Amino acid sequence: QGCAQKYIVKNYFYYYLFKFSAALGEEIFYITFLPFTYWNIDHSVSRRMIIIWSIVMYIGQVSKDILKWPRPLSPPVVKLELRTDAEYGMPSTHAMAATAISFSFLTATMNQYEYPFELGLVAAFVFSMLVCLSRLYTGMHTVLDVIGGALISAVLLMLLYPAWDMIDHLLLTSPFCPLLSIVVPLVLCYNYPKLDYYSPTRGDTTTILGAGAGATVGFWLNNQYVAPAYTGENLQLGIPLITSKIVVVVLARFFVGIFVVLLTRQLMKSVVLGMLGYRYKFPIGDLEARRRLEVEVPYKFITYSSVGFSATVIVPLLHKLLGLM
Repeated sequence: QGCAQKYIVKNYFYYYLFKFSAALGEEIFYITFLPFTYWNIDHSVSRRMIIIWSIVMYIGQVSKDILKWPRPLSPPVVKLELRTDAEYGMPSTHAMAATAISFSFLTATMNQYEYPFELGLVAAFVFSMLVCLSRLYTGMHTVLDVIGGALISAVLLMLLYPAWDMIDHLLLTSPFCPLLSIVVPLVLCYNYPKLDYYSPTRGDTTTILGAGAGATVGFWLNNQYVAPAYTGENLQLGIPLITSKIVVVVLARFFVGIFVVLLTRQLMKSVVLGMLGYRYKFPIGDLEARRRLEVEVPYKFITYSSVGFSATVIVPLLHKLLGLM
């Protein structure tokens, strides 16, 4: 482990297609698509996707470290990734995330916007299928891992769908929402299943729950102090409504928002790591120290809860100030 196996790329189309598809289940996709939906499409759709994503990913990550099923052996497979090789395999959280995000987006929009349902269904299926196949192509999962991840995600979606409106209402209106949104994820992170060796699953789970917690607090604040039952100024889906002016506004919102989100992440990383380094007496560059429970959980939770809060509160305020609303 930790050593890249040499390989020769014989089909660059498949290689880049599945490398790109694999990225659709990673942080670079979450930190762009989920905020983009909130800023430019529909607040209610984004809220539902973020909550489903947080729940599904937590269950998937914990399941890995409880089941402890190994990843495919290399050789015979060639592994194109190194970072996640230290994790266990079953279920594939890439498959879970892709299924959850694509089909929650479909179910959340099909009753609000006019578009061919069959087209949306095909798009959701293709998106999730590409991510699932990428995990096989990159050698990171078995077929059983991928099928198991997709099925678990589908079952969770079916179980949660009837309660979507109730959960959304509670998140927006309950006076206990901000406290519970922070305390419950923190308790789950500190009580994450322990392994005999370090795995990035705990850190990744903390990142996800932190982002979800910050966003949830932002949802509540928006509903309390910006507009009740906050849904925002939605752009209707459909080609006839897409004009050059709308495209410019959408792109401006996106780039302003991403700049603020990335700046928040970098600033909070530096500040929180600096404070923890001072508290526990370790240099910021000490990777082993940063993997300790008392460092990793607060470092990642505070950083990414700040990112979620920034994306849902600070960025929309900045959009309004810049005349982009």
